[in-house]
Amino acid sequence: MIERVMHSRHKGTVVIATSMEPADDVIEAWCKTQGWECFRGSLQDLLDRHYQAALHYHADVVLKIPSDCPLIDPNIIDEVIEYFINNKLDYAGNLHPATHPDGNDVEIMTIETLKNAWQNATRPLEREHTTPYIWENPQLFKIGNITWATGLDWSKSHRFTLDYYEDYLFIKAVYEALYPDYKIFNLQQILDLLKIKPQIYALNAKYAGEYWYKNHIGELKTINYVDQRTNQ
Repeated sequence: MIERVMHSRHKGTVVIATSMEPADDVIEAWCKTQGWECFRGSLQDLLDRHYQAALHYHADVVLKIPSDCPLIDPNIIDEVIEYFINNKLDYAGNLHPATHPDGNDVEIMTIETLKNAWQNATRPLEREHTTPYIWENPQLFKIGNITWATGLDWSKSHRFTLDYYEDYLFIKAVYEALYPDYKIFNLQQILDLLKIKPQIYALNAKYAGEYWYKNHIGELKTINYVDQRTNQ
């Protein structure tokens, strides 16, 4: 995943922001062997972790990509960055609404916006997921969202993120098929692969359309969640 993020044309300082838990000591040690930046903070309060990391590295802008997206396409990262800059936004992403295959989550915000959320967000879900306070309060921020250029919504039918063992099997199969012949394979190459080998798509298809916020619908103002398996 870091290799893919590093391939962004607009990358700044890339930081692996992990927790202070002893179980994550191995992550810090691994980063040191690779010469990569590592910052450690709160396990549950990711808003604080990201804000403190931003202060540590004197960031003006913070780009957030969750670590469960090992198939992230660097081209999508660049699209969101360029959209954010060109429109002089406080926050931009590709999740509200989401149209890219799940696992291509990109959010970018100014340090002032992140600080505002850090100072004012109080609900557990706002602290744990970093940005809900921002996109739940569009009256406070200049917010933008990009959709996939295909004009189609692939977010509910294609799942490239990592939560379940079946997701791991799917991601492993994609890498075995495309890497290292295509070291930084893109989103379209993955979709083409799935057409040729539908058995790979089937590995985690039962979880397609499932998102973290399904357990917080009663708390969220801006999201309606429909379980694709039950249509409820």
